Amino acid sequence: MRDLPIPLLRTFVLVADTLNLSAAAARLHRAPSTVSMQLNRLEALIGSPLLERGQYGVRLTPTGEALKTSAHQLLNLHDRILGAFQNGDIGGQVRFGTHDQYATRTLVPLLEAFVLSYPEACLEVVSDHRPQHLIQQLEDGKLDLALVELPLNAEGGVHLFGDELVWVRAEAHSVIQRDPLPLAMFADGCVHRAAAIGALNKINRGYRIAFTSQSRAGVLAAVKAGIGVGVIPRSTLEPGLVIENQLPRLPKTHTTLFVAEEVNEASARLAQTIQASSQLKAGSDEAPMDVGFTPGR
Repeated sequence: MRDLPIPLLRTFVLVADTLNLSAAAARLHRAPSTVSMQLNRLEALIGSPLLERGQYGVRLTPTGEALKTSAHQLLNLHDRILGAFQNGDIGGQVRFGTHDQYATRTLVPLLEAFVLSYPEACLEVVSDHRPQHLIQQLEDGKLDLALVELPLNAEGGVHLFGDELVWVRAEAHSVIQRDPLPLAMFADGCVHRAAAIGALNKINRGYRIAFTSQSRAGVLAAVKAGIGVGVIPRSTLEPGLVIENQLPRLPKTHTTLFVAEEVNEASARLAQTIQASSQLKAGSDEAPMDVGFTPGR
């Protein structure tokens, strides 16, 4: 019986999760052709195709679906064992505050890897749409790290990557013609809300807050239902939404990491992981799929 190398399984799981070879290659810091070769090697060991292409892109074969579940379990166990030996002496409380759009998207695999790699660390995550509130919590000693979205020229913290706010509406609902313009927004204190209201006030465009939520999922559900227009970073655009260019242009932003003056080793390691994360900087998994992988070869 032949062993399945951990690096090949790790590559496969990332491709299986994203169904996007370019995105997986970027996260692994490898060329798409290298990722393709690894997948071909794994298929040779398994003896069956794992991915197949069709009219609607790449999808897993039944064998690929079965391997994805088992590989996830094996990699989690592997990382937990390795973390216990390599980082077992690094523990303590890690209090991390961030915006919902990070906590539910690009941070998920990063935080999963951190928990597995540092089993003795006690991670506590607070999700809040108000960047200044999170920064104040950090300054008051209630948080160790804060990952927030701020206007482009805001001072403080470590700027990780830039983005641009855009107006979005549902594909099936042209709410732009309504007067006053209905808005679906986070509650007061969010950069998105402040930017939207400021831009509309500059052109004297009437508006009303038609929907308010504490979560990104709630705001986008309202936008997709045609309740109102929303504001999101361009990199987080998702199916069912279209960018509305008839409204005034919105400002650019920076994703910024704040670290308390005195933190334990576990918190420092998480800060380093966030700063080095290519998947966080990428912001989106919507990169085009490469054609270098031939299933079953």
